[in-house]
Amino acid sequence: MELQRAIRHAKLTRDMTVSQLVDSFSGCAFGAGRLWEAADIYRDMQDDRECTKFFGMAGAMVPAGMRQIVSDMIRNREIDILVTTGANLVHDIIESMGLHHYKGTEATDDVQLKHQAINRIYDVFLPEEHFAKLEEKLQSILRDIPDKLSITEFLSHIGSGLDDNNSILKSAHDMGVPVYCPAIQDSIIGLQAWLYRQTKPLNVDVFADMKGLIDRCYEAKRTGVLIVGGGVPKNFILQSMLVTPKSFDYAIQLTMDRPETGGLSGATLDEARSWGKVGENARAVTVYSDATITLPLIMAAAKGRR
Repeated sequence: MELQRAIRHAKLTRDMTVSQLVDSFSGCAFGAGRLWEAADIYRDMQDDRECTKFFGMAGAMVPAGMRQIVSDMIRNREIDILVTTGANLVHDIIESMGLHHYKGTEATDDVQLKHQAINRIYDVFLPEEHFAKLEEKLQSILRDIPDKLSITEFLSHIGSGLDDNNSILKSAHDMGVPVYCPAIQDSIIGLQAWLYRQTKPLNVDVFADMKGLIDRCYEAKRTGVLIVGGGVPKNFILQSMLVTPKSFDYAIQLTMDRPETGGLSGATLDEARSWGKVGENARAVTVYSDATITLPLIMAAAKGRR
């Protein structure tokens, strides 16, 4: 091993911007160096006009307060294809109705919360009554839905029925960005769709989206992905390249999971190279930290430089 790159120490200055702060990490190691590399890759990915940009989002990002960031990414055309969990979309719809999530605490009596009809997501509190209002909203939106459609069409229809321009689903509908949610039935949206189907025809074809997704992968000159968390969204995105002769050219993963258990959420992007999902020469980095910290920092750093 040659000793060629000396550590360059970060320096803080008065009134420095977020972009300047992250750039000061360029010569650092550990998480700081990875955060800078993620921001640098993200800038290159966004500046590449021939790059089709995927965004995968798992975890409770909307309840934690990241909704506006993702919505703005869509409206700023930083996302071409969104893949997420049904839970994030449920909470997005709740917020679009003017209902709120509340700062709570993880050090609490959960049995008492149950008696008070308050649901807890770590240190976020959510009144149970919000779900009753959500049911009314979804059932009203579903009244005029076609009886046969794909998951992306199903979610676009819901997005068209929302009035909040800060909504992820509404922004995706307005901007023509497809929202894939392969495990849609694993959410309150899926439960409400099932309830609707007890009295009215509704057939959501879970395979109907695949052709359009694979076609876009084939047609893309280059592809990039930013993955928050892992799970179904991560696998659904990465596996899309397996039936094409291509691989992702840019890849960023924000996670706190570890690779030693063999689980996908902690699997490294280098491991994905062995499958041909991420290219041999692709720029890729995994940042091990809370995505509610790293995602805003990367977005702010990218906006400050570009």
